[in-house]
Amino acid sequence: MVLRRSSAGLAVPWEHKINRHRRNLSQHNLTFADIISTQDPTVVEKEGYLLKAKIADGGKKLRKNWSTSWVVLTARKMEFYKESKQPALANLKPGYKPECVDLCGARIEWTSEKSSRKNVFQITTVSGNEFLLQSDIDFLILDWFHAIKNAIDRLPKEQRITSRNLEFKLRRSSSIELLHNLDTESKEPKPEHRKSLIFRLNYSASDTNDRSRVKSRLKKFISRRPSLKTLQEKGLIKDQIFGSHLHLVCEHEKSTVPQFVRLCIQAVERRGLDVDGIYRVSGNLATIQKLRFVVNQEEKLNLDDSQWEDIHVVTGALKMFFRELPEPLFPYCFFEQFVEAIKIQDNATRIKCIRSLVKKLPRPNYDTMKILFEHLQKIAAKESVNLMSTQSLGIVFGPTLLRPEKETGNMAVHMLYQNQIVELMLSEYSKIFGSEED
Repeated sequence: MVLRRSSAGLAVPWEHKINRHRRNLSQHNLTFADIISTQDPTVVEKEGYLLKAKIADGGKKLRKNWSTSWVVLTARKMEFYKESKQPALANLKPGYKPECVDLCGARIEWTSEKSSRKNVFQITTVSGNEFLLQSDIDFLILDWFHAIKNAIDRLPKEQRITSRNLEFKLRRSSSIELLHNLDTESKEPKPEHRKSLIFRLNYSASDTNDRSRVKSRLKKFISRRPSLKTLQEKGLIKDQIFGSHLHLVCEHEKSTVPQFVRLCIQAVERRGLDVDGIYRVSGNLATIQKLRFVVNQEEKLNLDDSQWEDIHVVTGALKMFFRELPEPLFPYCFFEQFVEAIKIQDNATRIKCIRSLVKKLPRPNYDTMKILFEHLQKIAAKESVNLMSTQSLGIVFGPTLLRPEKETGNMAVHMLYQNQIVELMLSEYSKIFGSEED
């Protein structure tokens, strides 16, 4: 017999330890593969800074609040630390506990609806917690997405081990053994067990019937629901201003320039021409979204109201309007033509070509562009006060007003041309938008 020495200094046979170990496993019909993954859960697979926002806790929605976190990814979980490059040391602080995300059974997906930021993906846990993670660096956030997705995919689907699931498995294994023993002792189960079994079968059948009934009702509801046009005719759903095609907004208002664009321009010219960094400085996003909601819901808008006193909110909403157009102010089919025109070396020929393209634009696009560039020319005329030159305005409005329908690898080159086109049209406004005699 082989002896081993215990921690208390006593000689204990190895055979005794192995038998006891096997007996404990057989009592619960569990193997170590059921409880512990083969991967070391303490090994750090990836770590670094990301922007994080928790939007749900146990299914309860939370207010979105972005913050920078040091994210640590291991085989089974993620941990968020507050601005700490050494999370191991952060744990030494009294009472400090990092926020932990269990990846067992979690889902990961890209999302554009939950945030106006770019490069955002969402993690949803089985407990109902939801997190948004974001980075402006494309390859970095893509690397994180794949690392987390791979970690989730590696976790076996049948092993969603939590303390509650483990307890359930133990109870289930004990119940199986009990039923097996009862079956061995007697083929006929006792009356109380029979009642319990009948109850469970009835409950299962009832649950199936309920689901079928719900599906049937949903199908009837969907087939009978009114169309979007009907709801709009009844006034239950109003036409949206933000996110609608320019020509549809103009048709609805029976004009060639959206009323919201006119109101914003008038407000800026009344109280914003001398403001430092006008159109470059961002307004409060929450207030801009509030203004967006008001514009979409109400017909009358007073931008002189105290809640819109920050002129950067007005300029931010105007830029958002143009940014959310399904097709930009410079239509997609004209993008390459404008790019080719700005490449022309001779200045007179370049201006003539751009003027010709502008004249070919649809009426709502032309009229809206003319009134907007006339306004921006007034901004540039006050450059000594507001520090906004034609070049600065080109940088701000270039990517907003014209962009390719499909982004290609030469985004930086396109952005340069976008800025130059807007800058030239501001500098040569009278020649491009003036009459033929000018």
